[in-house]
Amino acid sequence: MRWTQVLVSRGDSAQARQALSDLCAAYYGPVVAFLRREGRDDDTARELAHEFFARVLERQSFDGADPQRGRFRSYLLGALKHFLANQRVHDLREKRGGRVVHQPLPTETDSSLGPEIADPSALSPDTVYDREWALNVLERAFRVLKRECEQSGTLREFETLKPWLTGEGTGQPQADAARELGMNEGAMRVAIHRLRRRFRELAKAEIAQTVNDPGDVAAEIRHFIEALS
Repeated sequence: MRWTQVLVSRGDSAQARQALSDLCAAYYGPVVAFLRREGRDDDTARELAHEFFARVLERQSFDGADPQRGRFRSYLLGALKHFLANQRVHDLREKRGGRVVHQPLPTETDSSLGPEIADPSALSPDTVYDREWALNVLERAFRVLKRECEQSGTLREFETLKPWLTGEGTGQPQADAARELGMNEGAMRVAIHRLRRRFRELAKAEIAQTVNDPGDVAAEIRHFIEALS
């Protein structure tokens, strides 16, 4: 999830193992989405994702990861493609009766490896991975916002207003929701604006923690918006 977590995950302490486990859990969805878009069924994609992260957990494969090299999102995608390339070679060798030694995960952020999908009109595996990553960023920001509202005693307001925060909608007029909260419509609009603004701040903070150079944040936010479009 974050370069800071990658740095903490190095070593064999309980804190390092927990950070590495949390890191893998945060990116499980994007990895499965990528594997499914490459043409695998859901069970196979999940099995491969489990194996990929098991290798990461067993071998502390983020030890060579360097925040100076770029975005963690891109680093992990390159690592996944390297794992799949090793897997293909291993499967081929096994069919021939041989064996292959797995190489450590690369420190590069190159994401050029991996098969192309046949249908040019379909989303590429890389695009699906990025979209799932962006949705996970929103989910983490949403959880933080909900926790903040719980702590501030405004959870009821949050639960009532969240349809206007997420864009899901309930069909309920804002005036009815305002009455439920004992607000007038003007106060309701202000409350929605405040929640949306805080939601954006939290999403930006999540993104900022996946890059090392603060100058990369704006570019990564643009990529985040493109991934959701």
